[in-house]
Amino acid sequence: MAALCLESGYASLNKKNEELCGDCVESIVSGDYTTLVLADGLGSGVKANILSTLTSKILCTMVANEISIEECVETILQSLPVCKVRGVAYSTFSVIHMNSRGEGVLFEFDNPQAILVRGGKCRDLDRTAMQILGKTVYKADLALCKDDILVVMSDGVIHAGIGMTLNLGWQRPEVMEFLDENVKPGMSARAVACLLVGVCNDLYLGTPGDDTTVAAIKVREKLNVSLMIGPPVDKTKDDFYISRFLAEEGKKVVCGGTSSQIVARHLHTSVRASFDFPDKDVPPIGFIDGIDLTTEGVLTMRRLLELSEKYINVHDLTPKTFTKKDGASLLAQLLFEEATSVHFFVGQSINAAHQGLPIDITMKLKLVESLAANLKKMGKDVAIDYD
Repeated sequence: MAALCLESGYASLNKKNEELCGDCVESIVSGDYTTLVLADGLGSGVKANILSTLTSKILCTMVANEISIEECVETILQSLPVCKVRGVAYSTFSVIHMNSRGEGVLFEFDNPQAILVRGGKCRDLDRTAMQILGKTVYKADLALCKDDILVVMSDGVIHAGIGMTLNLGWQRPEVMEFLDENVKPGMSARAVACLLVGVCNDLYLGTPGDDTTVAAIKVREKLNVSLMIGPPVDKTKDDFYISRFLAEEGKKVVCGGTSSQIVARHLHTSVRASFDFPDKDVPPIGFIDGIDLTTEGVLTMRRLLELSEKYINVHDLTPKTFTKKDGASLLAQLLFEEATSVHFFVGQSINAAHQGLPIDITMKLKLVESLAANLKKMGKDVAIDYD
């Protein structure tokens, strides 16, 4: 049985005319467990942001350290500043504490009920009520299967469209119906969260009447992707470096013309070039038998870095799945959506083909390091070997 792991992601809308979001998502990975908290502060703007930030950070830290939910709620009530206008310290929350096998617990206080997506269909969780210091907190024991997605949200989701496109807002059954119809196999947690927030933004006609946040966590198989870019400095050790690259588990990607020629020679085959130009700004891909994806080097990586910046922006609502067939889009789908870990093999040899061009080894290294940093923000395990 393939090893399982958890991936999580979220997307968020600020209430119109507000610079700060009144919702906050915090997550901690500790050993085999992931703890994720979505908190929604009372009101909007700065006060709500402070309330939700304190709540999410306190809860996430305490729950990750296996402290009881009773102590967590008591700590929050004693810690939150009291609103001068309403006279209360108030933030709703959803807390997921789960291991890589999908076993764990969900706690909810006044947020819309979480939705479990299993086999492309939504279902409810069995919840039990707990009374803690006069507050009703709901608990659900979790036993998720591979490819299950657990979705939590702030009330901006079910308020979407009130008085605008809808009379009574977007109720939870409609949310579930939308997910049933639009969640596709293989979608990442981040892609599902962005999909739901995107339709909420449409219902708000682009001017959200409330802070709106969706966070999702998915149980999925691990997939390692090894990516080689650039030939090694010592040409006499080409075969050694390539053998090490090919020995890695998972999918293999080669970026750069020289790298492609070296790998093809090692595999006793040749590089076949594609003559399709799906994107005029991205060089065409190639094909090497035994390699999953072959692309051009620096120009493709530069576009990939741009795509990664958009992908990690929780306020960017462009789809997180990539359907275009240019090299950068194919790489983005593989690294951002499919991979759980990425291993870079970076050759530091100076490419003679770049002489006289504004491309040097420093630029390539900076591209790889920036991309690696963004992949880590996506929750990927990243390793870099310099040859």
